[in-house]
Amino acid sequence: MNRDHLFPSYAPPELKFVHGQGSWLTEASGRKYLDFISGISVNTLGHAHPDLVAALHEQSQKLWHLSNMFDVPGQAELADRYCELTFADRIFFTNSGTESVECALKSARKYQAKAGHPERITIIGFEGAFHGRTYAAVNAAGNPNYLTDFGPALPGYAQAKFGDLSSVKALIDDTTAAIIIEPIQGEGGLRAASLEFLEGLRELCDANGLLLIYDEVQCGAGRTGRLFAHQWSDKAAPDIMATAKGVGGGFPMGMCFATEAVAKHMTPGTHGTTYGGNALASAVGAAVLNHLESPEFLAKVENSANYLTNALHGLKTTFPQLIADIRGKGLLTGFKLDGITNMDVRNASRDGGLLVGVAGDNVVRLAPPLNVAEAEIDTAVSILRGV
Repeated sequence: MNRDHLFPSYAPPELKFVHGQGSWLTEASGRKYLDFISGISVNTLGHAHPDLVAALHEQSQKLWHLSNMFDVPGQAELADRYCELTFADRIFFTNSGTESVECALKSARKYQAKAGHPERITIIGFEGAFHGRTYAAVNAAGNPNYLTDFGPALPGYAQAKFGDLSSVKALIDDTTAAIIIEPIQGEGGLRAASLEFLEGLRELCDANGLLLIYDEVQCGAGRTGRLFAHQWSDKAAPDIMATAKGVGGGFPMGMCFATEAVAKHMTPGTHGTTYGGNALASAVGAAVLNHLESPEFLAKVENSANYLTNALHGLKTTFPQLIADIRGKGLLTGFKLDGITNMDVRNASRDGGLLVGVAGDNVVRLAPPLNVAEAEIDTAVSILRGV
């Protein structure tokens, strides 16, 4: 595998995938692999879903790209649909999760400045968080591994303990603008925030004039059995939300959701994107939402998630000395290991024909397509059992 002219930022295995269908990938040798990482929670409906292929093909015959200098076909209609289904009044389209987070952070600070509090710039995040790789995003997360050798840390970011409301309260002062949290930490070890904790953050923000930002880039798009993970509670709605990955089903697309009170200040010149929400992305995103907005589809996701979680608990019962804990929620799930590394399990699973991911805290991460079949879950668990 010759990668001499690529940045050495990635270290992929010696595999050449040439075709995907549903939950399966085919390598150049002809061997099939069961894909339980889905491009890191991206391929919502699996590979080459016919509805998405048809939407992309149809739009590709008409118009690809205009830029946001002009009204993009399908963009406003898709925003209307998502606003109808969520807390949001307005949406800014992006190409990725970290761009959505960037928009969210800027929107929060802009809101405070326009509200007469330009001193409120600090964003409180959480230990173990991941918000993307742009400079603001890595500072919001505060992971030193992503900050080393990139110059001084940016001012205006602080991190509280995940799940600890008192540690959040201790950080709030006259310079605080907002709180940003992943309802389920992805890279941080699949730690799911309790609904009580999210509701407590909402109350804290209301009491202190702060904005609540959710990063649902990885845990959104139906992955927990609700359109977005925070919707398991009706008392924890955010002011701003960043999402991407699954909303595009494999086509690059992200969104920053916001209330009217926040979004109205992001006027022409305050923010922008060349490609965000282009005609191709809007068409595919609409096709994905056709599935995600269906109560029947989300009910199937919840049933599949319960089936997988029960199977993982069975593995834990069989291997109590190796599996310390079952993590995550819905079809963003996995298990924390003890006595063996997650990288070893990932590699052994791949050798057995199963693709899984890893996360912090020695966790093996599973994020299959949302339309995964029970028989495919059985196959995945069987391979893990043999590892």
